[in-house]
Amino acid sequence: MEQYETEEQQIEAIKRFWKENGVALVIGALLGLGGLLGWRYYNDSQIAAKEQASFAYEKASQELLKGEVGFSKAKTFIDAHSDSGYAMLMALEMAQQAIERKDLAEAAKHLELVASNAKLTAIQSVAQLRLARIQIEQGELELALKSAEKITDEAFKGQSQEIKGDVYQAQQLFDKARAAYSAALETNGRDQVLKMKLDNLAIAANG
Repeated sequence: MEQYETEEQQIEAIKRFWKENGVALVIGALLGLGGLLGWRYYNDSQIAAKEQASFAYEKASQELLKGEVGFSKAKTFIDAHSDSGYAMLMALEMAQQAIERKDLAEAAKHLELVASNAKLTAIQSVAQLRLARIQIEQGELELALKSAEKITDEAFKGQSQEIKGDVYQAQQLFDKARAAYSAALETNGRDQVLKMKLDNLAIAANG
């Protein structure tokens, strides 16, 4: 996956990929496994199922913006489509809504679900990043470090290193923080906030 400047851009790219390539990926898998019979089975059932899931996802996503009722419908959608990528995207959206309500425990629950069950490493990585930030907010620094270390997608390595830097700085391990921020800058040298964090380390170390 190419490098994006924000996680929201990454999520939108994942959604586009799923919509543009999801059908083709399943077709390819079924043709490889079952030839013409696989195609006929797919044509009869999977297209309709995928279209239904896509429609239900869009509807639940819109309802989610309406408050508690929408939140309940989103949970129902995840239960009904737990084996689909749409369920993982919905869980990410629910986590974001919980963060905006400052319900970090609820947000962490949804992010843990995604991190454990998403099939795409990019979606797993987004969940781990957001979970790590919540854990830092909750003072769970060792858990945040473990979450950052679980990120394997190369497109997210810079953000993973930045989170490690934040943890090390909070732990006053300034040499480790400097190394982590420097590694993050190697992948995103234009990030002014990251540069500021690195510059402020000297002040924190002498403070």
